[in-house]
Amino acid sequence: MFITTTTIKIPKVLKQILIALQEEKIKPLLVGGCVRDSLLDIPCKDYDVELFGIDTLNEVESILKRFGNVKQVGKSFGVLTLKIDSFDFDFALARLEKKIASGHKGFEVINDKNLEYDKASLRRDFTINSIAYDFFEKKFLDPNNGIKDLENKVLRHIKDETFVEDPLRVYRAVQFCSRFDLTLDKKTSQLCKQMVQRGDLEELAKERVYEEFKKLFLKSPKPSIGLELLNTLGVLKYFPELEALKGCIQDKEYHPEGDVWIHTLMTVDELSRILEESKIKDEYRKLYLFYAILCHDLGKPFCTQTTDEGRVTSHKHEVLGIEPTIIFLSKLTNEKKFIDLITPLVKNHLAPFQLYLAESSLKAVKRLSLKVNIEDLCLVCLADCLGRDIKDKEKCPKATFWLLEKAKELNIENEALKPLVQGRDLIALGLKPSKEFKTILDYAMDLQIDENLEKEKILGKIKEII
Repeated sequence: MFITTTTIKIPKVLKQILIALQEEKIKPLLVGGCVRDSLLDIPCKDYDVELFGIDTLNEVESILKRFGNVKQVGKSFGVLTLKIDSFDFDFALARLEKKIASGHKGFEVINDKNLEYDKASLRRDFTINSIAYDFFEKKFLDPNNGIKDLENKVLRHIKDETFVEDPLRVYRAVQFCSRFDLTLDKKTSQLCKQMVQRGDLEELAKERVYEEFKKLFLKSPKPSIGLELLNTLGVLKYFPELEALKGCIQDKEYHPEGDVWIHTLMTVDELSRILEESKIKDEYRKLYLFYAILCHDLGKPFCTQTTDEGRVTSHKHEVLGIEPTIIFLSKLTNEKKFIDLITPLVKNHLAPFQLYLAESSLKAVKRLSLKVNIEDLCLVCLADCLGRDIKDKEKCPKATFWLLEKAKELNIENEALKPLVQGRDLIALGLKPSKEFKTILDYAMDLQIDENLEKEKILGKIKEII
């Protein structure tokens, strides 16, 4: 990579804001990810501006209010945010930071309006994130040689003493290397390993770790790069559910690529490619699909055996994978709804091929829709099948296409089959709500699916048994 750009494209409204700030003798510099991404020719919607020559945000806030609704976030650091159309702008005073307590809030912030950018940049994590851009002088400020590291595709930390102050930087190193296909500098790698070995990562809130995983999955063409780096740095010790996949053997006929860990890495990359081709935009949906494929074989270490004939089996691994999936996800999020979307995909990830090979009827497809979103399941199943070194990969889309077409015939590819009989219908029959309602409604659904009865006939059958 050779970077030749000498300017940054920024939104018109941001130019107006920068000019308004300069008119009040405030020196604004574009910093961080927006500069890095511009150098990499990556579209940007988030812009960070560091302000020099001023020591309070009061005047800045009055200027920004001319352009929209201003909010202050982060009491410790003092950041003003402004959202205009699809753009997010953050404005912060030039500052130094000193670690005084554990956690990401345990910093003493020292604002200094006379601070030079060279010194201010030292609080940042990596050289590629310490490049600033002076809009008025049309030049980059690069005191830590971040541009050279971008050109050489290297991720390098700036300063040992400040880097270790926030253990989240280990996860940030992982997602940056994965997103931009960078090699982690040897000294940076050693520093990260030391932080892992000391247990520094244990102080991190799960929400912060979740955000780094989110960037890894949603912004990496090949998330496997980041996952393997987690392994290299020793981070998998915090996630034994994933670490157990290493060395878990598989049958060579179906998995010539190697152990379950290697297969899992291949599947996440396949899912990334599939989602890109499918043009799915919903980030929440993409994220739970990534976690589903990451977790789909977590049950294998509990049941993998070698037969007398030398074959490797993992019977019921899809069901046995539910508990480790919940345990793993609970380390990253408290959102039950999110976990509940993932576990059915893990439990049923073999179903598309099972139904296809059995030439199952529409009844089986209807029942499957009651357990899981069929379109999501087909995406996970396809990634699972393609994420291996088998020669006959052309078989992979056949099963998922077959199932998806059957589901579309019934209009249940993205939602469960709607029950014809519901609780209110039982009440209309004179029944009072009770524990028996579920049994009766299950019976009604069986009649709807197995005998394809209409609502009135189902109600007639219910009358016969009450």
